[in-house]
Amino acid sequence: MRDLLELPKAHLHLHFTGSMRHSTLLELAARDGIALPDQLVEEWPPTLSAADEKGWFRFQRLYDVARSVLRTEDDVRRLVREAAEDDVRDGGRWLEIQVDPSGYGARFGGITEFTDLVLDAVREASETTGLGMAVVIAANRTRHPLDARTLARLAGQYAGRGVVGFGLSNDERRGSTADFASAFRIADRAGLLLAPHGGELRGPEHIRVCLDSLGADRLGHGVRAAEDPALLDRIVEAEVALEVCPVSNVALGVYSDLTSVPLPTLLAAGATVALGADDPLLFGSQLAGQYATMRAAHDLDDARLAELARMSVRASRAPDDVRATTLADIDRWLAAPA
Repeated sequence: MRDLLELPKAHLHLHFTGSMRHSTLLELAARDGIALPDQLVEEWPPTLSAADEKGWFRFQRLYDVARSVLRTEDDVRRLVREAAEDDVRDGGRWLEIQVDPSGYGARFGGITEFTDLVLDAVREASETTGLGMAVVIAANRTRHPLDARTLARLAGQYAGRGVVGFGLSNDERRGSTADFASAFRIADRAGLLLAPHGGELRGPEHIRVCLDSLGADRLGHGVRAAEDPALLDRIVEAEVALEVCPVSNVALGVYSDLTSVPLPTLLAAGATVALGADDPLLFGSQLAGQYATMRAAHDLDDARLAELARMSVRASRAPDDVRATTLADIDRWLAAPA
């Protein structure tokens, strides 16, 4: 078996706060006297489940605590740089990091100012590490759809200047997804990739809403399309990529164990799958770990793993030269002796 850390790949599903290193969380909390819950200290990575609404609230509480330790511009730059370093270590060549500026605007002078800061941090981190990087701005589905429209217009202003997509995150069981359609139309007119979350905590019926109402180009998760063959055929025909995050699927109780994650079903149907780490801070697993767990759980050979890496690159918004170089390096990885 070849070294998965050496396999070139793109990372398309990584949340901003959730990309923070655990050691950085502890250091920043200690610096400012922030008391962290035991689940983020001695019991890390935490035992999580989002099988019910209370479970998701517990997960969100930990996420909010983690967000609170980012107090300065240097903290933000450090988070982005370390996320880039971690991806490079794991074979990453391209990263699309997802951020909701409304979660930070109050502390950093507004959503525009915070977006400027993140994009500058991304530029610096890319220059320092050599990792190609871009941003997906995501609205929070627990907030009013008008807030999403504001964020879509913001994302559109930065289209071609570091922002490549627009998403919709948080508990997909809350609110009405169709109410966010106008925000996605704004993003679509700006030429942005449309990548809402769907098909993890809810099943195929919600994936259809994401396709029909939001016009999804990629689905954050989308793994439960495996439950509906007709829907899966539609996804394959439309070339909608699925950002599958196996470790978080199990941690949140979507599947009982890694062998139950239906990756073979998705691949057998011809779906484009890009493995992602989601929130390493809370799930304890980085990008290469997703490939390693799927290799072990489903006995994937190196040719299949190389194709997963190729699909992540093809589903990305990476520039043509980054795509071409990365795909060629994947071929070299596979051609090298095991």
